[in-house]
Amino acid sequence: MFLVLLPVSKESLFALSLFPYLGFLWFLSRSQQTPRLALIGFYMTLVFVGVTIPAGIYAEAVYGQSLANVDVLHGSAEFFLTLANILVVLGFGQAIRQQTDIPKVNQSDDQLDAKMPAVEPHHRQP
Repeated sequence: MFLVLLPVSKESLFALSLFPYLGFLWFLSRSQQTPRLALIGFYMTLVFVGVTIPAGIYAEAVYGQSLANVDVLHGSAEFFLTLANILVVLGFGQAIRQQTDIPKVNQSDDQLDAKMPAVEPHHRQP
């Protein structure tokens, strides 16, 4: 069987790629396990897409160039992707720090006491 590849425009491919990403966001939101800040970062990627599309249209209409060739517009749009990435990293970093700060639930008090350093009572000398 031969696979026939039809020519697909980059705009069509871009639009089609949103559906798997929306599914990804739906599953992340329903799982209740994704750190909130990271989830906000993943949703911010949609803001990046929402800003990039009109910026690309504007760059083409006004400058006759693609968005990548108009530095001011391209940098402004990329700011939203950078912000989204920072939020994702901060969210997962916060979750990792919280997990390492919480003692294991299945440890007994004796095990936790054994890990605590012994503190000698402080006696005053007369």
